[in-house]
Amino acid sequence: MPWTTVWAWWLGPAPAWVWLLVPPLALSIDRAWGEPPARWHPVVWMGAALGWWGTRIAPATPTGPDVRRAVAGALAWCSLALPVVVAAWGLQALLAQLPAWCAVPLLALLLKPLLAWRMLRDEVAAVEQALAGSLTAGRERLAWLVSRDTCALQPHEVREAAVETLAENLNDSVVAPLFWFALLGLPGAALYRLANTADAMWGYPGMRSGRYWQWAGKWAARADDVLSWVPARITAVLLWAGGGGRTRCSWATLRTEARRTPSPNSGWPMAAMALRLGVRLGKPGAYVLNPRGAEVRAAQVPQALHHAGHAVGGALAVVALLQGGQLWLR
Repeated sequence: MPWTTVWAWWLGPAPAWVWLLVPPLALSIDRAWGEPPARWHPVVWMGAALGWWGTRIAPATPTGPDVRRAVAGALAWCSLALPVVVAAWGLQALLAQLPAWCAVPLLALLLKPLLAWRMLRDEVAAVEQALAGSLTAGRERLAWLVSRDTCALQPHEVREAAVETLAENLNDSVVAPLFWFALLGLPGAALYRLANTADAMWGYPGMRSGRYWQWAGKWAARADDVLSWVPARITAVLLWAGGGGRTRCSWATLRTEARRTPSPNSGWPMAAMALRLGVRLGKPGAYVLNPRGAEVRAAQVPQALHHAGHAVGGALAVVALLQGGQLWLR
């Protein structure tokens, strides 16, 4: 292809192929600058809107079966999803009319807040750093990441929870947004982040933050399950087969371990990480993954971060294949 043609594309309205550059650039921005200020963060806006709706759809006391609350939750979710998708679609359509040299970095800047790899990596590493100082400090730092009570956790349990959070949120905060961007562009990534945030705030089978979510949060929980189903398994494959060295288990073993958790999705990346490291991960009273594995030691937290970093690179390759396949089909 003549360079003059490439140059004309780069200076004219952005052609479809330049979207291939957006995901790696967004992750580069994430690596360099991290999260934007809260006042400019779209996920923070989503959380504020979800919080406002939550006080209106979920009761303050437990109730019996309540179809009305379930319908209200579904309608509230949809009422938030529609403007999020429309706004993302409008911004993407507007950027597509700009020259490619301008459209690509701007779209990457819009995609970046929907990803959070640097923050996830740094927070998990901070738990281990705090734990090296004292058990109390490690527990307190972990409480920033998880909803479970950390006050009685032993050092290996603190590390277990940190590694679990790393594996689960590798899907929620990196792989899944990239996957939906590859399929549906910025609207897909934005819709996923809304669904995942709604599940984190509403998708509980009981009391949470003074509200009863058994029925009001059903739609949010199921929507996140559907949108996370494929990305969670991609994340598991990237952790299971990547990161260097020899895979430690069969696919059948991974599938068996992944099904030990109540969630249809979160068990996949967590089980893959447990098997990859050869450790036991679990939540007291809920599940144990790879029960024959060893306790998580201090040296294995950096190993987990290393494997997760390789998985992020693998996710970029998967996204490029998906985007390239769509371009070829056109």
